[in-house]
Amino acid sequence: MVPFMNRGLVIVLAASALLLAACEKKPPVELPDQLLLIPTTFQAVPGWSEDNLSEVVPALTRSCARLLGQPDARPVGPGGGGLAGTVADWRPACAAVGAVPAGDDAAARAALETWFAPFKATNNGRESGLFTGYYEAELRGALAPNETYRAPVYAKPASLISARLSNFRADLSGKIFGRVEGDNLVPYFTRKEIDDGAIGGQSLELLWADDPVDVFFLHVQGSGLVTLPDGTVRRIGFAASNGHTFYPIGRALLDEGKVSRDNASMQAMRTWLRAHPQEGDEIMRRNARYIFFRWIDGDGPIGSQGVALTPGRSLAVDPAFMSLGVPVFLDTTWPGSDRPLRRLLVAQDTGSAIKGPLRGDFFWGAGEAALAEAGRMKQKGIIYILLPKPVAERRKITN
Repeated sequence: MVPFMNRGLVIVLAASALLLAACEKKPPVELPDQLLLIPTTFQAVPGWSEDNLSEVVPALTRSCARLLGQPDARPVGPGGGGLAGTVADWRPACAAVGAVPAGDDAAARAALETWFAPFKATNNGRESGLFTGYYEAELRGALAPNETYRAPVYAKPASLISARLSNFRADLSGKIFGRVEGDNLVPYFTRKEIDDGAIGGQSLELLWADDPVDVFFLHVQGSGLVTLPDGTVRRIGFAASNGHTFYPIGRALLDEGKVSRDNASMQAMRTWLRAHPQEGDEIMRRNARYIFFRWIDGDGPIGSQGVALTPGRSLAVDPAFMSLGVPVFLDTTWPGSDRPLRRLLVAQDTGSAIKGPLRGDFFWGAGEAALAEAGRMKQKGIIYILLPKPVAERRKITN
């Protein structure tokens, strides 16, 4: 039994401990991502006056054509039309952009400044976001396998089905992907299972490539140009995914010391995977996500908005926060440097790794030059969203 005086001391010490605990700093509460738009002016947007705005007109015209093919009352983007209004709000601005003569920077600037208003995008007050790059992969392939062309590129299997969860319960969102096994819907086959022959024998092969590493990077990028043995070049694009979560093997290659952090680029990772085929195959199989493809005729690649992407003027965004088709001015730096990269882009694509209101993926185009820029792009940046003036005026009133 504790003596009386000692019990009193215990009480005092306990009270002191409680006071000290109360004085300790509590960890900051992590707020959920929230896109907040702050009205600004074109004069306050860094680099706006230096951009060659006629270069973005073809991209914006494609997005406008996609938008204007829908009913006037249809909301543009997430939030029930709260972010970017309705299709009707876009018609005058899109008509003005569509009338800009090719290559006329002054006319492009006049149309944009007359019919749009800029807003700085923030995430709960934070202005800086992360911007990476992607490209259109290139690979050598054939329509029939032989000793050189042995890595298959598959079309979407008929056994792959999807379900929108809100069709079953109003409080659920998103989609799931799977296959029917007996009376059950189960997850679709993983990359490892597919590589081991899970969908073989179904005549799903679009083509065979000569390099499995190129096929893996094709899956990461989502589209590619295929050079056939006769020199013909054909384009393939995203048809579906197996629904599994994307695993970034680049992080694994860095964490495990396969590639040095001083040389962290897609090229370095591709070189290591080719030089270590067995170990590289094991690492690639960690990415359970698998992409299926289709042939694409005409311009491309095709982004998630359903329009052909424009090198240097298309941006992949998170559609949970950003409306596809919206012009986005990016204030960042060139990959691996502090040289300003400031230009107007159009949100035309999405990506499984692009999450959050201030997250974007800059489309660089096709070929080794595009790979070189995309492979080392991991830049901080600020974005400004352009909204048609009717939408902008309503936002300013509600703000």
